[in-house]
Amino acid sequence: MVFVLEGEDKMTAARAGVLHTDHGEVPTPVFMPVGTAGSVKAMSQQLLLEEVDAPVILGNSYHLYLRPGTEVLRRAGGLHRFMGWPRPILTDSGGYQVFSLTDNRKISEEGTLFSSHIDGSKHLFTPEKVVEIQRVIGSDIMMALDECTPYPCERDCARRSMELTHRWLERGWEHYLATEPLYGHRQLFFPIVQGSIYPDLRETSARTAASFPAEGYAIGGLSVGEPAEEMYRMTALVCDILPREKPRYLMGVGTPVNILESIALGVDMFDCVMPTRNARNGMLFTREGIINIRNRKWMDDFTPIDPEGPSLYSRYYTKAYLRHLIISKEILGAQIATVHNLSFYLWLVREARRHILDGSFSRWKDEMTEKLGRRL
Repeated sequence: MVFVLEGEDKMTAARAGVLHTDHGEVPTPVFMPVGTAGSVKAMSQQLLLEEVDAPVILGNSYHLYLRPGTEVLRRAGGLHRFMGWPRPILTDSGGYQVFSLTDNRKISEEGTLFSSHIDGSKHLFTPEKVVEIQRVIGSDIMMALDECTPYPCERDCARRSMELTHRWLERGWEHYLATEPLYGHRQLFFPIVQGSIYPDLRETSARTAASFPAEGYAIGGLSVGEPAEEMYRMTALVCDILPREKPRYLMGVGTPVNILESIALGVDMFDCVMPTRNARNGMLFTREGIINIRNRKWMDDFTPIDPEGPSLYSRYYTKAYLRHLIISKEILGAQIATVHNLSFYLWLVREARRHILDGSFSRWKDEMTEKLGRRL
């Protein structure tokens, strides 16, 4: 089996499992660092392996397609070999990136025509083409092409977009079945649930996605500006419909609190640029709350960033030193902060997994969420 459930919390819908891929096992719940263009910003692959111990990372088809391009990746033997990463990779289809190019794209039944943000050249992403791109990338988990709606979004617009996503899914699934991996390892294909914040649309989309015998499913179109309560409501609804025995991936989420709340609703997989992007701006996530290391209060704080943190970097470097590096825009500052934040996120989901398995998740989650949003 590709996904094995190892435990479920009795008080919530939280689960602990293992996702099996040809590049290794992924214990869930899991957070996937975002390596958009074949690189997690400010990180080496060695740090990701040895310091952060990330079991899986994420790449993006849109960015990799534009640069370095599929021909380079094909000649390299796929993204794993190109970047020297031995563990699993998940790739987004590029649908969200195209969605963000509001003034430079045109969506039709055929696919999405867009202008490159690099040189303005025109490109067409169809459901079939993004499967082919991800075959060349060689990711362990591939995403279907979808259309992501903004928030707010009129119901009729959300319905039309969802129906287009479903038609694209059917075409993408057929092309996935009709093609083979290029590098000798298995590639999984995840449909994406859409429907904005409309319960009936989300239910329809979840049932449509679940009708495809995929190895896992993604929940898209959330964390795009809607209130957190709406995100949780839609996530809970969808998780109740998607197959219990398959992994569920909530795309682009989020804060540590978002992640814990969503684990409690039944989500298994997460990704977000927040821990890396915010690190470069001096925002650190800790078990006691959030630190803005740029604040003057840390100038003379010569204690470790996190004396009991999961990372050697967090235990070794002081807040005062990191503040100096960030204020001075030294590259080392971005690296230390990124290692710290990613290590914290991976620690958080590993702790969630441990508490699910020992039956104490609900109490632990409530205690943690009280702390995680505090500003220190």
